[in-house]
Formats: sequence, structure tokens, C-alpha cells
Amino acid sequence: MMQLAWLWALALLPLPLVLRRRPPLQPALWLPVLPAGASARDGFRTCWRRWRTLLAALSWLLLVLACARPQWLGAAVPLPLAGRDLLLAVDLSGSMETPDFVLNGRRVARLTALKAVAGAFIAGRQGDRLGLILFGDEAHLQAPLTFDRTTVRQLLDEAVIGLAGERTAIGDAIGLAVKRLRRAGGPASADPSAAGQAVPVLVLFTDGVNTAGQLDPLATARLAARQGVRIYCVGIGAEHSDPVGLLLRRRLQPTAEMDEELLRALAGATGGRYFRARDSLELAGIMAELDRLEPVESDQRPLRPVTELYVWPLAGALLCVLPLLLRREQA
Repeated sequence: MMQLAWLWALALLPLPLVLRRRPPLQPALWLPVLPAGASARDGFRTCWRRWRTLLAALSWLLLVLACARPQWLGAAVPLPLAGRDLLLAVDLSGSMETPDFVLNGRRVARLTALKAVAGAFIAGRQGDRLGLILFGDEAHLQAPLTFDRTTVRQLLDEAVIGLAGERTAIGDAIGLAVKRLRRAGGPASADPSAAGQAVPVLVLFTDGVNTAGQLDPLATARLAARQGVRIYCVGIGAEHSDPVGLLLRRRLQPTAEMDEELLRALAGATGGRYFRARDSLELAGIMAELDRLEPVESDQRPLRPVTELYVWPLAGALLCVLPLLLRREQA
């Protein structure tokens, strides 16, 4: 469909008539007399004057049409609205190697179960920008915010215990997440949702207490709240573990040192929630709940591609003006 973006430009069409000077007064009676010695050259000049007027009018018409910006609107293409920014922070301390989860009928480490469940969560977040932070003694940005969900999932699958150290720096992980989320979206407001923006989210997976790092977890959580970042904390680990063996069948409590009060405080300070995953089913349910609490922005808006056509009438106007300029130089 054709349209004129600046329709008001057509009001310039009568401008040459307005600016044209009035001709001098002519006698009441004028008789055309062919002067002596008139030649075919004079007839050519008369014809050229007519063509000159026609070319000038046509060039002005095309120039005004180009100023009106003719456009061709293509068929409407639905585009998803901008999604949210979501960072996953995964604990790689030594305790995440504890084999107290069951996946597909076999006992696996906590990190292995997390990779399987969080991988499916990542695959379903189409339209969101996802990032990955791995933390142990220190926090490292493994994947910056990106729409490439495949790469984020692959980097999570490649994570191994001890990659970032054996201890747990929860405060550093939150501080790094706040820094990246703020840098990605500019200076964050206290309430991004009030401005119609999706609230940036950090999902923190850990099974221990803050034993490393330079930042206090509660202080960084308060900073996250001021920057409009919402934190969900997921405590990973069974209440007890029953190792299967011929000689050893005693009950263990591998998560006895988990600081659940701290994780609740971190989530509560930012308007998020704390979850406890004791097995793979609970972990999958938590990820489904996060999908419900922070849904993907699935609304769509139509977009019609616009092709600018002003270059064609502009080129036509230049072609019409060119003979006028050449004729003037010859004269």
C-alpha cells in the first residue's frame, strides 16, 4: 500500500504561482506582428519557452512529491514485545557434588540435576535475554545477557565443580548480577514495572552459606532492590541422604549447613521468593513456578515494513531540471 508520510508537503505546490512576479501592464490592444527577418530559430525559441515552462512545472511537482516522502507499506509482520532480562547464578562449590538427587532412576549430583532442569527452563524462555553467572570463591560472568539460549544452555552444561573455587561467594554473585543487569538496561529505576518495563530477575541456586567473597549478601540484596532487580533464591539439597552400599547405610544430612534464613532475607528484600528443592521433582516444580511468576512476554505487535520511495520522484525532478540548466549554459 502506498502512503505519503508528510502529506502536508503538498501545500507547497502553489508556491511558484504565489512567488511569480506580476507581468507589466500591456496595451489595451495588442496586435502580434512578425518582425522582419524572422527565422525558424525564433520559432524554436517560442517552442522552447513552452517546454521550459512544462519542465519547470513537472520538476517542481516531482520535488514536492519527494518532500512528501512516498512510502510503500508491506504486509504486517507480528513481532514479540521485548522480553525481560534474566540472570541465572549457579553455585559451583564442592558441596554441589553431593549425590542426593535422583534423575531418570539413578542417583546424581546436585549440579547434574540442576543442569537438566534449568536447561529445560532456559530452552522455554524464548524472547528473553538470558545470562549465566558461576560462583564459588569468586563470581564469574560466564554468559552475558543474550537471546542465544542455546549458547547459555551449553555453557551451563559445561560447568564443573570447582571451576570457580570450592567455597561460596553469594554476595559477590549478587553484586555481579546487579552490575550486569543495570549496565544492560541503563540506570535502573526504583520500580521498572511502573514505567511499563519488565523487571530484571536474578535466580540464585546454592546449597550452602556465604563463606567467601568481599561483598555482604544482605547489602548487595538491598542494592538490588534499589536498582529494581528481583531475586529468587533456590536452596538445593535433600534433607538427608541414604548412601547405598554393602557396609555403609547410615543417614547423612548434607544440607544441615544451608543458611535458609539468609536466602529468605535475600529474596524478601527484593520482592522475590525463596524455594527449597529437596529432589528433582521439587526442582522441576520450582522452575515451573518461576515461569508462572515471571512469564515470557508473549504479546505481539504488528509491524509493517516501510520502503522509502522518495528517491524516484527526486531523481525525476533532477532529470527535468537538467535540460533547463544545459540550455541556460548554452545561452
